[in-house]
Amino acid sequence: MKITVLGCGRWGSFQAWYADRCGHEVLLWGRPDSRDRAKLQQTRKNRYLTLPDGVAVTDDLGAALAHSEVVVISISAQGLRQLAEQLNTFDLSGKAFLLCMKGMEQQSGKRLSQVMQEAIDQPVGVAVLVGPGHVQSYTAGIPGVMVIDSQDPALTRRLVEVFASDLIRLYIGTDLIGTEIGAAAKNVVGLAAGMLDGYGYESLKGPLMARGAREVARLIGAMGGSERSAYGLCHLGDYEATLFSPFSNNRTFGERFVKGEPFDRLAEGVYTVKAMLALSQAHGVELPISQALYDIVYRQADPKQVLTGLFLRSIKQEF
Repeated sequence: MKITVLGCGRWGSFQAWYADRCGHEVLLWGRPDSRDRAKLQQTRKNRYLTLPDGVAVTDDLGAALAHSEVVVISISAQGLRQLAEQLNTFDLSGKAFLLCMKGMEQQSGKRLSQVMQEAIDQPVGVAVLVGPGHVQSYTAGIPGVMVIDSQDPALTRRLVEVFASDLIRLYIGTDLIGTEIGAAAKNVVGLAAGMLDGYGYESLKGPLMARGAREVARLIGAMGGSERSAYGLCHLGDYEATLFSPFSNNRTFGERFVKGEPFDRLAEGVYTVKAMLALSQAHGVELPISQALYDIVYRQADPKQVLTGLFLRSIKQEF
């Protein structure tokens, strides 16, 4: 099968590498001004992997879209609406889009599948791929599990069949709301975990995980999804890769933030925390962890005081 991947960053280049490993004919697209795309075309390498010979690279969006009916998108979540509006100028009828980002639109709080459906007024399929895993682990041959979800069960099954392999076991998702919210929210919890690491408070990461999953479950339920999703692969199942791994951008951002050290890579949780608060207000659900992270990152509140305060709140029942 022919597969198109839009986005040449860490996860996008991996998706091209992985689709080739699955036996597909792959075309990887990056913007004309993308340094990542230029480097891949010139050297076939980035800091994470070497592209297989069978993966072609282009900056021609029209050619990339014409290449296949299955299009994988892996870019910054905050850039999705702009890209989707650009995609809508082409004939997309019958194409299936697989979103591989874990985030939400920061100002509106909208899920990424909603952004796609709003920006594209053509009959297309939209699904998401989320769950634990890092490029460095997968390219080293360490197997993992992820989940694909959409509003269309037939599309979900089709994409699971297209991308399943002995490297990544794919589960069939049945709760798009919960899958997307859980996947995005775990990045916010990752920021908090990194801050705890920065202060040497690793022992608090266990309580953070427990309360983080419960907080997100309440929000998912209020939005019409299944609370169980917060305890599945999209959220709790991704905690090790996000809250403990040295490869996690969100955890590393949090640690560097409290140490006053710069960090120049994408940490989606920084943007997702704004979306979480928008959803908190819209659905009347208290989100103490998201509020704490917002106060720290955007209101310059004292990180140590705010974080320890999370675990010293008024006495209440756990459930």
